[in-house]
Amino acid sequence: MRALLIAAVLFAAPAVAQTPAATSLTLADASKAPARPTIIDGARWSCEGEICTASGGSEQPAHRACRRVVQKFGPVTAFSYKGEALSAEQLAVCNA
Repeated sequence: MRALLIAAVLFAAPAVAQTPAATSLTLADASKAPARPTIIDGARWSCEGEICTASGGSEQPAHRACRRVVQKFGPVTAFSYKGEALSAEQLAVCNA
């Protein structure tokens, strides 16, 4: 009886969908934004002006992801990878 009650509760509870944490950046020079979506380490980056957002991507530290994107897009003034925003000091290292 107890097992049936637990099963009923589990199946009746709505599924909670987790929203992926935000991944975005702000380019220092909007003219360097790619015109088409660009894949970097499995993340699909799309830009509108100086703001770029990504979906997907491999599991890696935010500072590494930042360095890989800067290699392709140029310096950034803000960077957040899967919810982890880089500090001003971390951005300076990323852009170096």
